[in-house]
This record gives sequence, C-alpha cells and structure tokens, in this order.
Amino acid sequence: MSKPAPKTKIAYVNARLIDPALNYDGPGEVLTDGELIAAVGKNLFDGKPPADAEVVDCAGSCVAPGLVDMRVQLREPGEEHKESLRSSGEAAVAGGVTTMVCLPNTNPVMDDEATLEFVARRARQNALAKVYAYGAVTKGLQGKELAEMGLLADSGAVGFTDATRAVADAQVMRRALQYAATFDLLIIQHPEEPTLATGVMNAGEMATRMGLSGIPREAEIIMLERDMRLVAMTGARYHAAHISTSDSVEIIARAKRQGLPVTCDTAPFYFALNELAAVDYRTFAKLSPPLRSEEDRQAIVEGLTSGVIDAIASDHAPQDQDSKRLPFPQAAFGGSGLETLLSVTLDLVHNGDLTLVEAIRRISEAPAALLGLDAGVLAKGKKADLVIFDPDRPWKVIADRFRSKSKNSPFDGRAVQGKALRTVIDGRVVYDILVQGKLDQGK
Repeated sequence: MSKPAPKTKIAYVNARLIDPALNYDGPGEVLTDGELIAAVGKNLFDGKPPADAEVVDCAGSCVAPGLVDMRVQLREPGEEHKESLRSSGEAAVAGGVTTMVCLPNTNPVMDDEATLEFVARRARQNALAKVYAYGAVTKGLQGKELAEMGLLADSGAVGFTDATRAVADAQVMRRALQYAATFDLLIIQHPEEPTLATGVMNAGEMATRMGLSGIPREAEIIMLERDMRLVAMTGARYHAAHISTSDSVEIIARAKRQGLPVTCDTAPFYFALNELAAVDYRTFAKLSPPLRSEEDRQAIVEGLTSGVIDAIASDHAPQDQDSKRLPFPQAAFGGSGLETLLSVTLDLVHNGDLTLVEAIRRISEAPAALLGLDAGVLAKGKKADLVIFDPDRPWKVIADRFRSKSKNSPFDGRAVQGKALRTVIDGRVVYDILVQGKLDQGK
C-alpha cells in the first residue's frame, strides 16, 4: 500500500504576526504552499484551516519575515577551519536568519566571477540560509586598482566593499563612486582611517589603564566626513557599515538632511556593549571597530530610535580558538554574531527603545530593501522565508554551544530574551523546536 503524498501546505495558526512592511503587530495566520506564501491575514481561516494543510499552532508566538543579515564573514573558501558555508548556514537558521550577505574577504578574494559563483553554488548545495555576496571594490582588497565591478554585478554581486578594510585612497574611492553612480551600484565602506587605526581597543582612559594602544574615535569620524564629500561630488549610493560613535550618527543624519543617497547600519555589539566588556583583557570583546564609550553606545541606540541608522547586521566575524586565546594585542579582531542577532536586537524592545515591528524591520525588510533583495516581506506570492520566535523567552548565551565553528562571542554568558523556535526557507522547515505540532515554549 503506497504512502499518502506529503502535504505541501502548512497553516500557521494562533500567531502574532509581525509585518514591518504593513507596520502590523497583531493576531494573524499564514498559509504556505510549497516555496511560496499562499495567504497571510488576520482572520485567514476563521477557525477552519484547509483540510489539505499541515497545521502548526504557534501558541501566541511571533511569525515574522525571515531575518536578513547584511554583513557576514563566511571564511569559505580559504579558511574553512574558522567557518564554512555549512556551519554558518546552521548558525544562521538557528538564529532565525534566512538570508545572509557575505563579505568578499575570502581566499581567493571575491574580485572575479568564478569565486562569486563558487560561493553561490555551494550555498545552494547546503540548502540552508540563502547566501548573496558582495564584490570587492578593489582587486585583492588592496585599495589600489578597481575590480571589475560591472562584471561582478552581472554575476550577482549585490554591492561592493573592501570588507574589513577601508578604501583609504581618496582618488580610488572617488573613481569607485563615479563608476557606481553610472550603473546605480552600492558602495559599502568600513569607515576607518587606517593610519589612525593602529591600536587594539578604543582610545581613552580604559586603554591607558590597561596599557594597550588605542584606536581613536576620529579614525571613523574622519573617514565618514571625507566620504560624505565624495558622495556629494559623485552622487553615488553609499552605505557606512557598523558605525560606532555619536559623531558618526550626526554625520549620517546631516548627510540625509542634505539629500545625499547615504545609509548606514550598526551591529548589536555597538548598542549593547561598551568598552568595559574588554576589562580583564577579554579578547572575545576585541572587535573592529572597537567597542566604544558608554556615551557612544547610547548615541547608537538613539540613532536607531530616531531612524538615522537604517539597519542592524550581525557583523559575524568568526575566528578560531588559536586566534582569540592570545594576549590581547596579538588576538584577532572579530566575534560570532549570527546566533545572537535576534535576541540582542530584542533588547531594544525590552528596554523600550524600539517597538517590536521597528526592531524586526531593522533586521529584515530594511536590509533587504537597501540591497534590492526579494526578502524581508510577509505577502502573498513572496518566498516562504519565515521565522517564528518567542520575544520573551529567556536564555543564556553559551558560546561553546554555538552551531558556528567560532565559539568566541562578546555576549558569552549574557542573559537575553527572545529565541527563534522555527525557521522556514522556501517553505522548508530548516530549524525547529516542535512537540506534537505545537511550538514548545519550554524546551
């Protein structure tokens, strides 16, 4: 006797819908059919979901668009011992991330079509979080000769950046912006003047007490001020990554008031932590840019509240244990962020800085819109990329339990609220916590 065909439809009932596109936070239901959202609404089923659908009782949990993380270092190809496409995909879906955009600082660098296509192909084979890629602005990320941005864009690059290096030469940056303006491409800058960024933590009293060389805030501020002038000259679209100072927020706000095509993001590190996290030479808190003062942290929160900061990205920068368990000056910069993106972002909700819709917008609809991705929206006919989460569920960050190969997180040991319960990509359940068809609130 043949087995019945598996149901392709899934009805999510008893849910709290979070739809940033419609600014909606309230009761609702979602029906997926294969890879697509078939229907979404407040009283979709009127208590009678389709007979041919699997029914998932969300038990009041939130259903939102899958998260879009616009700044991730994947390390493959070249440094798979730190992270691979598979391990980053597993970490992503555990955190509710359905789409990642990776930096081009792989080995080889993504400054040609072959490497870009390799990453896309391997990501499809893993069938976990979707992966898009940035192309390099300059060949080899060396800041000297422009990469073939047009060819890279044709191969799928969604933007252009030299990853963790600033395009420091003003003439090279001007040419990049001029080319980008001609073809409506987006340039993403790591705003840090390299000749000033020779230290290992934020410059100031804390660095002096610890006997460590400091990176002044001005390294970020000066680069942003210069770039705003170049944007005004060229009219190109420009995005500042992981801004971390109060002056940076004001520079971006002023540029927006002037009508410049400028956007920016920050990372949870910079609104949830300050330089005190590096006390006792805690290398897990050695990041680039460095954690700043409490005044700067508060300014980043205000930048999110006011809307000056457009998006939040995890800034996932995995390192192996040998790279982090070193004296502070020798330890590598970076921390794991995929699995804590949702939970730490929800701190802004629990602290009253953002509504739940606004917080989810910063990590779904907003980054997708900035990069022109078909993601971050709950609507009929769109891809069924969803995250179901409990915004109040408490848990403790234990980095050793991360699915990422990288076990270094500045949030290690931190108590947080909010956890992904099910992650759905193209209608497929790729991560879940289920008990007999109900989302388990206590596991």
